Amino acid sequence: MRLPVLTFGLSMLLAAPAMAAPDPALPTLFDVSGVAADDRLNIRERPAAKAPVIGMLAPDARGVEVVARQNGWALVNTAERAGWVNARYLKPRPGIWADGALPPTLSCAGTEPFWSLRQVGDQLVYETPSSSRAMRRQTVLGEAAAQRPVRTVVAADGKGRMTAVIQPAQCSDGMSDRIYGLTAVLLFEQGEQASRMMTGCCRIAP
Repeated sequence: MRLPVLTFGLSMLLAAPAMAAPDPALPTLFDVSGVAADDRLNIRERPAAKAPVIGMLAPDARGVEVVARQNGWALVNTAERAGWVNARYLKPRPGIWADGALPPTLSCAGTEPFWSLRQVGDQLVYETPSSSRAMRRQTVLGEAAAQRPVRTVVAADGKGRMTAVIQPAQCSDGMSDRIYGLTAVLLFEQGEQASRMMTGCCRIAP
């Protein structure tokens, strides 16, 4: 009498729909998928099918950075502004935010004063209009949850140490209509000199 019950239970289990994979934490990179080779994926001014088109993505576009979602739409940057694409045509790339590492394409910048931070091998290069400083990356810390885009980075050279805290939040460079998905706080410590702090925005788009 138990065998039919067991068989029925297994049948129901096998017939049940698979659990949908959770959406990846943003910002992260996506590839365009499901668009015909002779077509384009429109970038629209607002998250609506009838909103004006402000740009396009090629049907084989790779490494598209998504910084926000809204009702089936994804916020991306095109030229010097942000716009929306239909998220059904985007496929997430795995492993962008690996534990203990930074995305290789991550870069940051700030204004007033102007500065930039980029990765070159195992170094972080901090630049201003008048100087350049290469510091060896020593530590990359992240949250315990896998794929969470929160990182604390420590780098140093003969002059001192820099600690950078990078975390997800919408950010503006104050010079364009682009929307960044990461903020950065940089703290510089140089011997007995007073510490100084810089703030800015980061991107992971190639």
